[in-house]
Amino acid sequence: MPRIAGIDIPEKKKIYFALQYVHGIGRKVAMDILTEAKIDPDQRAGQVDETALARINEIIDNGLVVEGALRRAVQQNIQRLKDVRTYRGERHRRGLPTRGQRTRSNARTRKGKKKTVAGKKGVKAK
Repeated sequence: MPRIAGIDIPEKKKIYFALQYVHGIGRKVAMDILTEAKIDPDQRAGQVDETALARINEIIDNGLVVEGALRRAVQQNIQRLKDVRTYRGERHRRGLPTRGQRTRSNARTRKGKKKTVAGKKGVKAK
């Protein structure tokens, strides 16, 4: 299996899609890397020779933050927001959406499973 940025990438997929298995590399960046390394995007990852893989790894190492370093940077940014007590930091702390989405009827992914609260019984008028 070919390794890029310390990650095993699937060898049967095209190199363009295989690169996207690395955290921090999306469609545009993958195409930019392949263009800079002069590699055909339609070539299978298993058929890419060692020198081309070395060029890809060199491009990634020199110009991109990927995998563990990227995950760490994102977590540090979130922690900074929490420490400064910003609105977004408070939303992260409470496990609610941070980008202005409504929470009355949606946001189940962030809020988790429903927690049923006992409702008011009908008030009897005398």
